Amino acid sequence: MPLMKSWVESANAPDCPFPLNNLPYGVFSIEEDDPRCGVAIGDKILDVTAAEAEGLITLDDMPLFDLPFWNPLMEEGPAVWAALRDRLIALLSEGAEERATVEPLLVPMAGAELHMPFAVSEYTDFYAGKNHAVNVGTMFRGAENALPPNWLHIPIGYNGRASSVVVSGTEVRRPWGQLKSPDHDKPAFLPSRRFDIELEMGAIVGTPSDGPITVQEADDHIFGYVLLNDWSARDIQAWEYQPLGPFQAKATATTISPWIVTKPALEPFRTDTPAREVELLDHLKDCGPMLYDIELEVTLAPEGKAETTLAQTNYKEMYYSAAQQLAHHSTSGCPMNAGDLLGSGTISGTEKHQRGSLLELSWGGKEPIELDSGETRTFIADNDTLTLKGAAKGDGYTIGFGDCVGKVLPARDDPFAR
Repeated sequence: MPLMKSWVESANAPDCPFPLNNLPYGVFSIEEDDPRCGVAIGDKILDVTAAEAEGLITLDDMPLFDLPFWNPLMEEGPAVWAALRDRLIALLSEGAEERATVEPLLVPMAGAELHMPFAVSEYTDFYAGKNHAVNVGTMFRGAENALPPNWLHIPIGYNGRASSVVVSGTEVRRPWGQLKSPDHDKPAFLPSRRFDIELEMGAIVGTPSDGPITVQEADDHIFGYVLLNDWSARDIQAWEYQPLGPFQAKATATTISPWIVTKPALEPFRTDTPAREVELLDHLKDCGPMLYDIELEVTLAPEGKAETTLAQTNYKEMYYSAAQQLAHHSTSGCPMNAGDLLGSGTISGTEKHQRGSLLELSWGGKEPIELDSGETRTFIADNDTLTLKGAAKGDGYTIGFGDCVGKVLPARDDPFAR
């Protein structure tokens, strides 16, 4: 699909992350105003709440955009999702008849504060990138036992904390927890020393379900995608995860990018999952291209210094798609709600520079990473800023998500102080 031209000139630049082909959904505020729903177009944000109030967007008898999150639209279903996209394209396309009415509803993105774009109902994180799973398994169990016996049959996951999901730009405090060193008999309660990131994509459920759904139905139920950083305290996790898996190690924060990129914007970038080493059971089999060709990057910037690119990889490196993860989640009869968030699991490629976590990049802390500033890292230092970036490159245009940024603050001297 070629670039769709908009009368918003900044949206037509090939490297602009928010062309008319994209139209991602977010929540913004200007100065002291209340947060409201908006759509990114070029270097501007269309105030969708105001557009609905003025009658430019009419999708339902009741307002859908009078609250500062996109869940009411999600609950309307795919037909209304499509109607909104069609209407936005009509309002913002080159030569649009209503340009004079719409133009006053555009605000500069540079002066806007971005907020959580949706209310997270539940959060589930998966472990569905094979290269990451092999790397981590090799470190801890050896190459011959890198993958658990079930890994090639189901997308492994755990239920996380919806309350810990935050929007890009939110500072993250280094957590305290129980740490157990191999040379100590007992654990100690200390700040995490091996704090890490995980480069992921997040899929947002739009259509609720109650009972098992197929992979194709699951794909139809997904509303859109965000970049996702699942912050991980590796030392806390090493002590707590046996036998039930991550708990407090993953509960500090999960950061998402500020714009929800919808499936129609990503449709031209669909690609197949990798060849299966073991045939999946029928209810999890692929039904066409279910991944997307999205280039991903991780950077680290020490306080006051330039950022260093740590890793570059691609979402198409995943072994299981979001649709397969959602279908698997539903098989027990587990109800899925509008606003549920599914983390893909860490996305790593086969090469060292494609590894999506510091755990892999430093090989468990044994191989320090050299930064452009001359410093080294094995894990995150206090006041480091970590940034995830993602873009799908089309025919003369770019589909962007907005950066997913978090600065790590030092642990509190007294974690129980108020």
